[in-house]
Amino acid sequence: MSLKFSGDRLLIATHNAGKLEEMGQLFRPRGITVVGAAELGLTEPEETETTFVGNARIKAHAAAKATGLPALADDSGIEVDALDGAPGVYTADWAETPEGRDFLMAMRKTHNLIAASDAAKPWRARFCATLVLAWPDGEDVVAAGTVEGTLQWPIRGAQGHGYDPMFQPDGYDITFAEMASAEKNRISHRADAFAKLITACFD
Repeated sequence: MSLKFSGDRLLIATHNAGKLEEMGQLFRPRGITVVGAAELGLTEPEETETTFVGNARIKAHAAAKATGLPALADDSGIEVDALDGAPGVYTADWAETPEGRDFLMAMRKTHNLIAASDAAKPWRARFCATLVLAWPDGEDVVAAGTVEGTLQWPIRGAQGHGYDPMFQPDGYDITFAEMASAEKNRISHRADAFAKLITACFD
């Protein structure tokens, strides 16, 4: 079944301001504005799955059902080879504190675990993103993307969000957090997934 999005406003099922801004930049050239789940007063559903696609589906379908609108959700994370793919789907959990998410703490934890593993450099890692565009009737389309790179310590840069200051994509000598947002959005895991989603649902 071919599912195509029509319209100029899309609900993004996230409360993460960084992700919402990134999605907004990706959709802007297509004349589509985005609105976040928080702006519509939606609560965050519990992410109980153990895969990126499972959690993205939970978020997308919950938002679509609550609003009657097509909703796009992302679940993403970083997989570190020296840590057997961790934190992976639990990337955000590693940053959780009673006061909110602290990715500086999460990056420090990741570095300490890699150092304790005696893994030889370069420390290979990849960002993974899965996008799910869900319709209120329960149908959805899935698109997944990755970007390969290495982890750097000490961290560098002040742009982006999450693990961006620690991640240096292959072919570059700067981290995502040192990169202009337009360049990062061109090569990122989310951009990879986004291009596949556009082909499937928007072109």
